[in-house]
Amino acid sequence: MESARESPLMVTRSLAQLLERDTVKVELIPEKKGLFLKHVEYQITSQRFKISVYRRYSDFDVFHELLLQRFAYRMVPALPPKRMLKGVLTSSSDREFIEGRRRALCRFLNLVARHPFFSEDELVKTFLTFNGSDVQNKLREAFKKTGDEFMTSKIATQAKATTGDNPSNSLQDYLPTDVQAQFSSSRELIRNIFSSFLKLRERVERMAERSKDNATDLLVLGRELSTLGSDTSPVPPLASANSTWGTLRQSLKGLSVEFALLSEKSAQQGKREEDDVVEKLHFFLDVMQSYKDLCERHEKGVLHEHQRALQKYGMMKRQMMSATVQPKEQVSVEQLESRIVQQENAIQIMELRNYFSLFCLHQETQLVFTYLHVASHILGALVNSQVQGHREMGEVWNDLPPKLSSLFGGGNGVPTPPLTPQ
Repeated sequence: MESARESPLMVTRSLAQLLERDTVKVELIPEKKGLFLKHVEYQITSQRFKISVYRRYSDFDVFHELLLQRFAYRMVPALPPKRMLKGVLTSSSDREFIEGRRRALCRFLNLVARHPFFSEDELVKTFLTFNGSDVQNKLREAFKKTGDEFMTSKIATQAKATTGDNPSNSLQDYLPTDVQAQFSSSRELIRNIFSSFLKLRERVERMAERSKDNATDLLVLGRELSTLGSDTSPVPPLASANSTWGTLRQSLKGLSVEFALLSEKSAQQGKREEDDVVEKLHFFLDVMQSYKDLCERHEKGVLHEHQRALQKYGMMKRQMMSATVQPKEQVSVEQLESRIVQQENAIQIMELRNYFSLFCLHQETQLVFTYLHVASHILGALVNSQVQGHREMGEVWNDLPPKLSSLFGGGNGVPTPPLTPQ
């Protein structure tokens, strides 16, 4: 009997199972209508549904709004911010913004498509599969057929039908007795994890930037060596007798190839850090942020509305008591009684919504803890990226000493006498 009660809460899957549910790709479609950018269009490809569709940001916006209405008590990821684009995409900041938004939309769709409840919903299927120009109307039609989750959930419906008649089947019986304490501790833990990984992302972003800056520096260094090697200025006769600069100068040009290769390896390192590590950190933080947003909606939404309904009910009861003590018109008393009955019904619905919100919050907490395993993927990607980068660059650096030796005639190694006293 106990396991039957707990089963509706157990929605946790392994991280591998969540990731395997679907993979959605979001690619940017170049604007073809003249030189000026009128809108950005995205090609959405779902591995699960084996289909590609085309969407604009406004389609995402409507989809996100309806998801929040349909699943107010679930982790709905946030959309990247909207920004008006004017003119031609020539500046690097515009291109970076478009690429950043594309990546964010991709993360948003993958989190939605892999969610245990969203993935089977008509709204999501419509967004990922409908191949027409009026997708926004189709999304609204899909929402009208279902409404918000509370009105269609079997658990909530069962609770509404049995509340007061058979308490053993009520919604709160599916929840742990200490659900509020569990909620508070989980929220605090996720807040701390979010804060730490926010700092980690900042550091890894700086590492990626340093790798790209290092790539630039190495390329410039190689070009300067090539410039020196290409210099045809004659060596003055006064210095030519004891100077080997002419020979040395010719040797420098050959080193630019190795430094160009080092620059390429460093640039690849920076890209790996961005694509494999920073992007995974973005994904991880998106999950954490959606859970934080859900907790805030729970407190400021259904709990707040429930408290307001109780306060209004208390005020109406006091008015009723006052009307009973002090003679009033019979019609006024009857109207007050009717309003009290209506308010009691509203409070009952609010209480059910509160329990349903807690029920969903408990399920979403399991989901967010499943996603915590992404942390190991992040650290693994960071380590692998560093190992690969240092190995590849190390191979090029190790090729330089023998080349320097042969170029400059230094014997078996490069002479390194101290230039200054130690």
